[in-house]
Amino acid sequence: MPNSNSRRKFISTSIKGSMALGLTQGLTSYASAPQPLPFQQAPLAYAYGALEPMIDSMTMEIHYTKHAATYTKNLNEAVAAEVKESQSLESLLGKISQYSAKLRNNGGGHYNHELFWKCMRPAGGQLQEGPLKDAINNAFNGYDNFKAKLSEAAMTRFGSGWAWLYVDEKKNLQIGSTPNQDNPLMDASPIKGKPILGLDVWEHAYYLKYQNRRAEYVSNWFSIVNWKEVEKNLLLARP
Repeated sequence: MPNSNSRRKFISTSIKGSMALGLTQGLTSYASAPQPLPFQQAPLAYAYGALEPMIDSMTMEIHYTKHAATYTKNLNEAVAAEVKESQSLESLLGKISQYSAKLRNNGGGHYNHELFWKCMRPAGGQLQEGPLKDAINNAFNGYDNFKAKLSEAAMTRFGSGWAWLYVDEKKNLQIGSTPNQDNPLMDASPIKGKPILGLDVWEHAYYLKYQNRRAEYVSNWFSIVNWKEVEKNLLLARP
């Protein structure tokens, strides 16, 4: 029968062995666990039906979980295949002409939608006094003119694309539009600057509710704009 010293040594050795095994198993489990992708969809700040009746629940759910999710997935595939070093999406878009159509379309799609979701909220309300209203008044001679110009940009964009309020390279507010999933951050875009508000005029953004009535969708959309978010974007774009 082992003496007390032998028993203590046996117990100590067993405990250390168990701890080492547990640590090794933990490290193995962590190392083999799926790691997060470089770019991810941010959770929506509101329920799918929260923007009704302006945007219906089914459109929001399909738009977010299918269309936008696919852009994010394809973007990460393109980045893994083409990009050699970690960098921000804005940096990639600024030299997008160096990359494939897959990265351009899906990088733009991810960026544009992430901005789009945040620039909407239930019962958006009126544009309040503050830096954004002052900037809009100075640039467009009043909110009504601004709304008319952004609506025109959305309505005259042939096919799929986006209408933008953006800060140009001289820090001036501008309105314009881009095709497909392009945006003003891209070196390949005819308009250049920092987007602070984007309006999605792809048919999947409105067709279930509005069918071919893009003008009605555009008009209704202004009532769910999150003006506080747009103002924050303005202040970041031209501090």
